[in-house]
Amino acid sequence: MNLKNVNNIYFIGIGGIGMSALARYFKAHKKNVVGYDKTPTDITNGLVDFGINVHYEDTTENIPIEFLKPVSTLVIYTPAVPKSHSELTYFRNNGYEVLKRSKVLGLITENSFCLAIAGTHGKTTTTSILGHLMYECEIELTAFLGGISENYNSNLILNGNKVTVVEADEFDRSFLALSPDMACITSMDADHLDIYGEEESLKKSFVEFSKRLKSKGKLFVKNGLPLEGITYGIEDDSDYTIQNIRIENGTYVFDVKTPKTVLEKLEFNLPGRHNLSNALIALAMAVEYGCPHRQLANALASYKGVKRRFTYHIKTEKLVFIDDYAHHPEEISAVHQAVREMYPTKKVLAIFQPHLFSRTRDFIDDFALSLSKFDEILLLDIYPARELPIEGVTSSWLLDKINNEKKRLVSKQELIDRIHESTAQVILTIGAGDIGEEVKHIKKELSLAS
Repeated sequence: MNLKNVNNIYFIGIGGIGMSALARYFKAHKKNVVGYDKTPTDITNGLVDFGINVHYEDTTENIPIEFLKPVSTLVIYTPAVPKSHSELTYFRNNGYEVLKRSKVLGLITENSFCLAIAGTHGKTTTTSILGHLMYECEIELTAFLGGISENYNSNLILNGNKVTVVEADEFDRSFLALSPDMACITSMDADHLDIYGEEESLKKSFVEFSKRLKSKGKLFVKNGLPLEGITYGIEDDSDYTIQNIRIENGTYVFDVKTPKTVLEKLEFNLPGRHNLSNALIALAMAVEYGCPHRQLANALASYKGVKRRFTYHIKTEKLVFIDDYAHHPEEISAVHQAVREMYPTKKVLAIFQPHLFSRTRDFIDDFALSLSKFDEILLLDIYPARELPIEGVTSSWLLDKINNEKKRLVSKQELIDRIHESTAQVILTIGAGDIGEEVKHIKKELSLAS
């Protein structure tokens, strides 16, 4: 399909973080863009402000007249949309070109120099760091982000079409629609077993992705993964490695050894060794692309992060409130490490909302182990997202497995009262569901109380 010949783009599930970035991209390129989603959110409200018409009722009556011409209309949908969706069914039955988001991303990137970030953890932060580095180095690029960048207040960085920076999502094997010039794999931990069935199948999919590289393409892999490529790691013998790490005034300061030189006294403001690793691989890819070292150093120091990735909402001597998207045991452990490194003497309360029944079932013991490390735990009910309940898989089951005396299952309605009862000086909200919508209420209450 030649996207230049398409005038109308219709999105089903336009409020998704990846879908909304595509919608903004096409709108910026003067296409007619319309979309459906289940409910209004900050993301859909932002799309409306951007000039995109969004509706929330699944009915073919909402399809504009000019979109009733299959020859000039492309329909993009997300796998989260049920097959019974009436609008999706209409488009499929009436000769429209109907493509998954991942396929469209592949079409957009195929005629540019594409840098793709893959891995079960760290994709969004790494992609946003790399996009920021290359933007600050004045590269003509478009970056599609899986989160809202604090630097740009958007999930899209638009500065030209020569280069594209994208997340390569392993969910539903979406990343196999890409053919990048450079790619990295940050991790291959088991996840999405509702799609893959077993960990080995997931790993094979990453291997298959690594073979999608264009001729003479470069693959970067975290040291220790069972793949060959340019390696990166922290304080090890990788091709790119971070050395001499110290913390000065709450900021990481470190050196980076590259295959050709050493970049000294780099600064990075996000807490946690996992974020240092994300910064390192983004830096390595930018160096290999040819970005100037001095500009990269300045850009790295000015990076502010991604919303809901260790986002500070309150930061005072008496009280700290942080929100994070972590929804896998390894990610929760990484958040714990970051908090302990920054606040080694303070009591920490973690409020966690499990995401998906299948993920909770598949990693129940690992979730219990990672959550047990916090001083106190408040546990919300499982956020189902695209799934129906699974018998016996509940937050109560997870709570019973957590080895901590200060643990409690709570509802959203009683959450504020339970927080007020705690003596913790650091409050964390964690999870990929709708717990993010509670953040502003918690922030308001804690600000009034402090």
